Amino acid sequence: MWRPLALAAAAAVFVAGTFAGSAVAAAPVAPTVEINYQNPVTALPPIARPDTPSCTVTAMQHDFANSYGQPYTGTLTPPAACPGPWSKVVLDWSGSIAGRQYDRLAGVWIGGSEVFRTSTPEPDPAGISWHVDQDISAFTPLLRTPQPLVVDLGNVVDSTYTGTYHMTMTVTYYQTDKHNPEAAHSDVVVPISQSTSAAGWFGLTKGQTATTTVTLPRNTESADLQLYARGGGCEEFWYSNVPDSYAATHSSEGLCAGGTYREVQVLVDGRPAGTAQPFPVIYTGGISPLMWRPIPSIDSFRTQPYDLDLTPFAGVLADGKPHTVTLVPPSDISDTWLMDGSLFVNVDAGSAQTSGAVTQDTITPSPAVDYTVAAQSDGSDLITAAVNRDWTVSGYVDTSHGRITTSVVRHSAYSNSDRLAGAGTVQTVKQRDSGWTQTTTTDGPGLGHRQVRDDTWSYPIDMSGTYVPGANSDSYTADGQVSVARHLTSTEADHGDAWKPVSSVDDSVQAKGSLQRVNGTVVAADGSDSELYLGRGRDGCYGHYIAADHGYVTRDVLTGCR
Repeated sequence: MWRPLALAAAAAVFVAGTFAGSAVAAAPVAPTVEINYQNPVTALPPIARPDTPSCTVTAMQHDFANSYGQPYTGTLTPPAACPGPWSKVVLDWSGSIAGRQYDRLAGVWIGGSEVFRTSTPEPDPAGISWHVDQDISAFTPLLRTPQPLVVDLGNVVDSTYTGTYHMTMTVTYYQTDKHNPEAAHSDVVVPISQSTSAAGWFGLTKGQTATTTVTLPRNTESADLQLYARGGGCEEFWYSNVPDSYAATHSSEGLCAGGTYREVQVLVDGRPAGTAQPFPVIYTGGISPLMWRPIPSIDSFRTQPYDLDLTPFAGVLADGKPHTVTLVPPSDISDTWLMDGSLFVNVDAGSAQTSGAVTQDTITPSPAVDYTVAAQSDGSDLITAAVNRDWTVSGYVDTSHGRITTSVVRHSAYSNSDRLAGAGTVQTVKQRDSGWTQTTTTDGPGLGHRQVRDDTWSYPIDMSGTYVPGANSDSYTADGQVSVARHLTSTEADHGDAWKPVSSVDDSVQAKGSLQRVNGTVVAADGSDSELYLGRGRDGCYGHYIAADHGYVTRDVLTGCR
């Protein structure tokens, strides 16, 4: 949700850039006011759907008006005409809204597991509609039977914010045939959430954690956690937050505190089990709302969870006793993080009981970050930070087909520079967050069958913007410019063979925008943005480029591989 910097609960906004379509003129010209825009679009690939018989269930049709604390609840039942097995199960999320409204966060839970997280576009007066799809085949163990369904989209409608979100959600079950086998999935899915009858995410503030007690099958062989984590309020713009000490000495500027480094952790029975660096998600009202019309930023519509391999703990979790999984938000935060997840468990079909132990665990608490504040000759302040992080977790499971040893090694490198001027109203941010995780699995005695997988990530973001307050809370100017990207690769090697690519994603967005309100009336508004998505996998590649100006797409090209 976008909010002006002048509010204490607001996040920072960033140095102004000239938005596309502006021009230098010898004489003054009337400000451009582009209020309406076309329906939102993204460059993301649509979910591939098999050409097999299918059944579609309308799981929800609901209006979210004054809906904070009032999620939609129901039951999702698999259709009798498509009993499975299924080659794919796809969730379709469609909405429409008109008027004026903030962006809102939404989540969908089936049987207590969050299967979809998204946020909404901000509407124009004429109204917009949009659609997002999500492959939920991995949740097949839950989908086979009727399950509680919860959809949360907190919204407020009043005399100022008039938009009601009209939402429809369907689930389509695609049957199998000889060309489309059953979709890959684990044997068991265990929710790591707080409820099956309400929104499952845990709202965590500084110093809080969330613990779920689980009892896994006694023949557990592997365990992987899919984790959702996103900040709200001041934590929406965590990559621009200032250290606590700086915020305290500049209290009149309404800056968000907590510094910029963010890391989430997972504990098993109180013992560190994994970490993840969150992606810098920007809501559709973030920085300057006109930047995201009609192309939203990365992760805004189809949020990608983080995968943590907990298999080193599988042998411990297989004893048939209750165990705890604890979610830990970033340590230095100034607002709430919403976290939950799902544990995907595979079992040893040839054994009633597995066992094992954790043999190495070097994960330490989230590192303390040293921030450097340096006054610049132009009167601005430059705040910098850098963190390098390394850890290893290893363990084994004794199964019917031998001992399986898993070692997870992770490295991350982080840096951030944040320049503030104009009493905090002008800000420029450059952040680099990258790293790799190497997972080695050995099956059998001695060196056995050895497989290694490398997963890399990089989340660069450059932002600049300015916020000029007016005479009242509904009078201000917000200009901004951003370049943000997500780069992911996965490669693997077997028995010392050469590395083979598994998949890669390069998703980048660039946007500029300007918005000026005077006593609630928009007197200047315009923006431009673009997205380039390139994805490669074993099934081929997908390339898509979209550019937009003044709220409407100017170029839309399927680029193919390159």
